[in-house]
Amino acid sequence: MVLAICFFICIVGQIYTGHKEYNDELQEHNAMAVTLSTYLQSGHFFQTTFENWESEFLQMGMYVLLTVALRQKGSSESKDLDKKEEVDRAPDPNRKDAPWPVKRGGFVLTIYRNSLSLAFIILFLSSFALHACGSFKNYNEEQLLKGDPQSSFGQFMSSSRFWFESFQNWQSEFVAVISIVVLSIFLRQYGSPESKPVDASMSETGS
Repeated sequence: MVLAICFFICIVGQIYTGHKEYNDELQEHNAMAVTLSTYLQSGHFFQTTFENWESEFLQMGMYVLLTVALRQKGSSESKDLDKKEEVDRAPDPNRKDAPWPVKRGGFVLTIYRNSLSLAFIILFLSSFALHACGSFKNYNEEQLLKGDPQSSFGQFMSSSRFWFESFQNWQSEFVAVISIVVLSIFLRQYGSPESKPVDASMSETGS
């Protein structure tokens, strides 16, 4: 609930300030300001929103997938190096309160076993597509304001602008994950599940 409230405050703040910034840009080119409803359909809004969501979903999806197979000695974000953990046990359809896909088995269970990473992959690809469409629309809106020729979608995707927008966000997500993995080896936060116990050794892996 706290995170949902924080998200709501930030998205409202983004819409308010983004709308103002967009209208300021229009006025610089002697164009008419747009209403809030028109702004929410603009490439500017779609680009700035989904450009960030895309990188966040990439970060979380990669984090979920990489922690399945990879280990980091001493990090609270890594599974144990030597033994299997609870998350590695085979699903038991006879377990009390087991979810229905576990009881169903077969293809349904295969999907459910990987549903978390699949969800992040779908969210990333959806945000990637919406970012591309928003950025393309915003680019052509800017070209129109400057009186320059507009580009086709293929021309835009082969240009540096879209990929610059993507890579500058992707690299920040990977450095954030590197930071939590490495810093949790040496540093502690009492009471946090993202930290090892305060008296744990540097080489102890997992929380």
